[in-house]
Amino acid sequence: MQIAVEDIEIFADGVDHAECVAAHPDGTIWAGGEAGQIYKISADGKDIKEVANTGGFILGIAFSPDCSWLAVCDLKNKCVWKLDTVSYSLEKFATGADGASLSIPNYAVFDSAGKLYVSDSGAFRQVNGKIFCFDTDGSERIWHNGPFNFANGMCLSKDEKLLYLVCTWLPGVEKIEINDDGTAGKRAVVVTMPETCPDGVALDEEENLYISCYAPNAIYKLATDGSFEQLVNDWEAHTLSNPTNIAFGGKDFKQLYAANLGRWHLSRVDIGKKGLPLVCHKSKQ
Repeated sequence: MQIAVEDIEIFADGVDHAECVAAHPDGTIWAGGEAGQIYKISADGKDIKEVANTGGFILGIAFSPDCSWLAVCDLKNKCVWKLDTVSYSLEKFATGADGASLSIPNYAVFDSAGKLYVSDSGAFRQVNGKIFCFDTDGSERIWHNGPFNFANGMCLSKDEKLLYLVCTWLPGVEKIEINDDGTAGKRAVVVTMPETCPDGVALDEEENLYISCYAPNAIYKLATDGSFEQLVNDWEAHTLSNPTNIAFGGKDFKQLYAANLGRWHLSRVDIGKKGLPLVCHKSKQ
């Protein structure tokens, strides 16, 4: 499957160099800006509303299973915020665990029990990334001490027995087994991607893996049969411009949304396959 740049739609033109994107079950699309903005965007992309501002730099975001709050990773403030999705009130949720502070909290993923995984990229150009875990009972810990080569985007497998993790300067994607007791198990490289800077990742319902790259301006697909292909590459960097996080949503849940750190809009493309519902979508089905 190849996607022409002309088939990618410019969606929600007017966001401030968004790093992240998330689809709410009600059809709205949420994103964050480089000056702390958190945006709620109508399903047609025309109404862009800034609902909160952390004063920081927003990286990954994720809805809790019941969508009552949004986990917001903040680079500048080195924390994860808890944004109430009704009142839009903000409170600091986490700054670290096990005596270690968050350095670059980059991406957040909830499991079906409400446990929150947060990737911490570590220091720039140093291989010391890790994964934190925050449970519903208030416990918090370093779930996997890595070290990962700039831990970035994440997603869970359908059965929640694997956590996929983008390592930007591997460059590529790793997977970590999740043991029955919730601890981290074996770690393995899924794919390496020479001369790229992978950033975001998402699964479709068949568990094919989609990987967005800050450089080149491209999205790749790793199929379940092991085949690997570049779906699209916008060498002009106008429609896809340093695409970072990606998320499925939209019509029939077959639309892939991409945040473009290099520009002022989100992108949207019909993948032709239904995305794997996240826990926030499953609770609304």
